[in-house]
Amino acid sequence: MKIFHLVTLILFFSITIVPGIYSHTPIAARTGMVVSSSQLASEAGIEIFRQGGNAVDAAVAVAYALAVTYPQAGNIGGGGFMLIRLSDGTVTAIDYRETAPLKATVDMYLDRKGEIIPDASLRGAKSAGVPGTVAGLSLALSQHGTMDLKTVLQPAINLARNGFSVSLGIIRDFQGLKDDFKKYPATAKIFWKQGIPYQLGDTLRQPDLAYTLEQIAAAGSDAFYRGPISDLIIKAMQRDGGLITRKDLAQYSPVIRQPLISTYRNYTIYTMPPPTSGGIILLGLLKALESDNLTELGHNSSSFIHLFSEISNCYFADRAFFMGDPDFVNVPVAGLISPEYAQNIRLSINTEHHTPGQEIFHGDSVWLAQYGAMLPESDETTHFSVVDRWGNAVSNTYTLNDSYGSYYVIEGAGFLMNNEMDDFSIKTGVPNMYGLVGGKANAIVPRKRMLSSMTPTIITKNGNLFLVLGSPGGSKIITSVCQVILNVIDHKMNIQDAVIAPRIHSQWLPDEVVIEPLGISHDVVKNLSSMGHIIRKGSFMGEVQAIQVDTEHGIVFGAIDLRHGNSAVSSY
Repeated sequence: MKIFHLVTLILFFSITIVPGIYSHTPIAARTGMVVSSSQLASEAGIEIFRQGGNAVDAAVAVAYALAVTYPQAGNIGGGGFMLIRLSDGTVTAIDYRETAPLKATVDMYLDRKGEIIPDASLRGAKSAGVPGTVAGLSLALSQHGTMDLKTVLQPAINLARNGFSVSLGIIRDFQGLKDDFKKYPATAKIFWKQGIPYQLGDTLRQPDLAYTLEQIAAAGSDAFYRGPISDLIIKAMQRDGGLITRKDLAQYSPVIRQPLISTYRNYTIYTMPPPTSGGIILLGLLKALESDNLTELGHNSSSFIHLFSEISNCYFADRAFFMGDPDFVNVPVAGLISPEYAQNIRLSINTEHHTPGQEIFHGDSVWLAQYGAMLPESDETTHFSVVDRWGNAVSNTYTLNDSYGSYYVIEGAGFLMNNEMDDFSIKTGVPNMYGLVGGKANAIVPRKRMLSSMTPTIITKNGNLFLVLGSPGGSKIITSVCQVILNVIDHKMNIQDAVIAPRIHSQWLPDEVVIEPLGISHDVVKNLSSMGHIIRKGSFMGEVQAIQVDTEHGIVFGAIDLRHGNSAVSSY
């Protein structure tokens, strides 16, 4: 087994600012591979491979292990999306996004004057949607796995019961959030040792979480939604003002959806449909860019960044108006991802100057509605990609929304709850924590799924598995995934170079182009400014976990994204 883990950002970026001049060889294997945000979680997947499990078995093991070792985003108190491609070419999309509780109301986070109550949708029991992770993972395993829950949960149970050495990143998180965690006794109990901060080399044991995992292993998802774990959730909600009821838990169900399918050049793209906006925007961006020779434009040139950001702004404007849970609103998916609509957007772009955000409007509702049939998100989301020896693949993104979610741990159960209610449009036209503006399509309605930006994606070439990828990063998920795809297909980078190349982001509002702190030249910034762009230097974007498959030679290649010091590739 080979395990690779990021240790140095500065060294990494000092030699990769100009992709193509310095090339980095990705990790290679001939059998199974797991790329996740935790070395221990990646190892859990490999352990399942050794026992004969397939990619779905390993993915469920990885997801539960992340709930233990990566508490800022790995979860059983949140939700997400899983894309599965079997070796026979069948692709399935599982939506296990959280839902609004039955007691939720459209104005539940507004005061009497109609103003947003600070932090009401972000912190504590009332900010949580009904979790979907446990149900979603159980559905994936029952339909496409080969092992039982007890087997795939065992690595996570061991990690929770026996503990693991805390990383420097987790220690810094715990210390930085000390005052926030102390507001919630069950949270402080886990992440502070009797009031004393964790130190490097300390072991984090989570017996309550181990108990929860053992209950799920023994009784399946019923333990969480109808059994002893649900009792603990309801007790906590009733005590601390949360809205989730026993009926909410009992009625929760993941949804199997038809994946979105499109092409880019001679590749086929499979990605997630609503209630995530990620798939629509990704496919729209690719289609709108397809008529341009991006190789000639140059990687991260001012011409490319201008074109990419202007097209992105158009699709994010559509996101705010059209997109929401397809079980509650008619999302014109077929129109939004159509080549004709992409061409219209491309032709509307002023190639010489930036169009201000206030001058960009959503697409024509009538045109989009008539085009075709209607189909009935933190920076601390986490993604993992899995490929097994038979060619089955899983691309999974799930989240608590904000880092450590609502900061609210269910007492006795040991897991954090999400704060996904903030991903609804709390007030029309007012941005959420990611600066995303929403409208009526994403308003709060009981049992409705909140809009997301998660973009788990699988790409094939000539019918063969080619790329498996996704990322955390809030709204930056979409543009991060898109840029890695362009780096591989248009700029012919290997998967490691494609992942570590510098990124940019633009999302309509706020009206700016965000660039990473390293890698975009001063001349490019100057040119973009002269075209009317507001350039803001931000933090590192996303953490793409990607696997590239060379079917001809029977080799899989994994990449580590060093931006946040978490990526780990394991193979055997």
